[in-house]
Amino acid sequence: MDTKALRQKILDLAIRGKLVPQNPNDEPAEVLLERIREQKQQMFKEGKLKKKDIKNDTIIFKGEDNLHYEKFQDGTVKCIEDEIPFEVPEGWSWCRLRDLLNVCSSKRVLQSDWKNEGIPFYRAREIVKLSENDFVENDLFISKEHYLELEKNYGIPQSGDLMVSGVGTIGKVYIVKPEDQFYYKDASVLCFENRNKMLVSKFAKILLESSFVQLQMRENSKGTTVDTITISAAMNYLCIVPPQNEQVRIVAAVQQAIVKVNEIQFNKDNLHSTITILKSKILDLAIRGKLVPQDPNDEPASVLLERIRAEKEELIKHGKIKRDKKESVIFKGDDNSYYEKVGNNVNCIDEKIPFELPEGWAFIRLNTAWELISGRDLSPSEYNDKNDGIPYITGASNFKNGHISLVRWTPVPQVITRRGDLLLTCKGTIGEIAHNNFGEAHIARQIMAIRNIYSLNVDFLALCIEYSMTKIKQAAKGLIPGISREDILNLVIPIPPTKEQENICNKLKVTFSAIEHIEKSLN
Repeated sequence: MDTKALRQKILDLAIRGKLVPQNPNDEPAEVLLERIREQKQQMFKEGKLKKKDIKNDTIIFKGEDNLHYEKFQDGTVKCIEDEIPFEVPEGWSWCRLRDLLNVCSSKRVLQSDWKNEGIPFYRAREIVKLSENDFVENDLFISKEHYLELEKNYGIPQSGDLMVSGVGTIGKVYIVKPEDQFYYKDASVLCFENRNKMLVSKFAKILLESSFVQLQMRENSKGTTVDTITISAAMNYLCIVPPQNEQVRIVAAVQQAIVKVNEIQFNKDNLHSTITILKSKILDLAIRGKLVPQDPNDEPASVLLERIRAEKEELIKHGKIKRDKKESVIFKGDDNSYYEKVGNNVNCIDEKIPFELPEGWAFIRLNTAWELISGRDLSPSEYNDKNDGIPYITGASNFKNGHISLVRWTPVPQVITRRGDLLLTCKGTIGEIAHNNFGEAHIARQIMAIRNIYSLNVDFLALCIEYSMTKIKQAAKGLIPGISREDILNLVIPIPPTKEQENICNKLKVTFSAIEHIEKSLN
């Protein structure tokens, strides 16, 4: 179940009058709107509002022809039926947002006035966090003296006002609490003032977060680099107003429904966490030789490794590869400890052995049986998005759930991965894994290709890499985290008999497929 979509559905039903029943005894919304207009006129006379705050007020009504019209202050009337997206219940009314709330921004606060302590100073990012979590760890402040000066000369957000993120992630809403004390960044955050309290603030939040108003925000946002809500655009949003009593009932119903949705999400999160732990445990059992039974008739891994060493000697003899001076052999001594022989040196490596192995298994360094190919970046002139050349894999953005997405190509490849290689991200986002099942491609320096040169089971190798991922990530260094060739080549991994490798991989495929089916059913 998609709880995010469910929350949105609840809001959309609420603003369409389909969440709670209507009461014919409620005061109609048109009477409420008339009282708001009268109050705004009185506030203008008292100097509490400026001419600009009321000059564009309009009245939206339904004509005898059953069409919607908008009447302006100069007496002109315009049919706006094409703007009305749906019918509302009896007693509800359409209006512009300026008829309900006054949209304003703050007095500019210079960056030089930012402090490390004092009164919180919120940007759009803080409002987004407050909207989502009702809490934010703020790191920007202004002095108490500056805050009091702004309060005296320009005003500050009041309880019941709605703070709206106006740039980037637009349209996130936070209702100001009585105990709140903060100021906000101009243009980045807008204040939707609800000073007359005739509109229930929590209903206003429901309205602003509905897909109906959110769509208007997106369609009317302006900005050269990021979406930006302007005051003029916000004031002109088309809005729905239920009777005030119904607003209260809607708020109560939405809150009750959201509690249930949050319970569903909590249970989903717990189940996802349990599934993650389960998959990790299954992988652990597989790597330790406890997932499938051993067959004493299987050829031991030691025999397989001897064949690999013999094949290497033949390749060295014919000049096809060079002898690796750091070639290692890991074995178990008569004292039941593990040793590693490199050249003429033999050292105990018990501290590097993660667990005991079943009979017939062996430990090796990854470089014993696999070749590691490091990528190289290309200049922008050397690649394209027009399918000219072979694919160019640049980094983690190409990795999608264990598969490679191809979006760039190059006619001048230099470092080539080929079908059958295991691809691993090694810089930035570390540890994404995918099989090369598409053929030749150039890889950037954010990618390593692990090549299976001795016909071992690459699926089992992928399991070993995944199992070692915590250790791999711990080895990452640099401002942009990265791992070295040695971090991968020196991994100590278990090798089961060939047939058991296949059995383990097949068992995992069936098991993980069943688990993934359960995960998909949760979404």
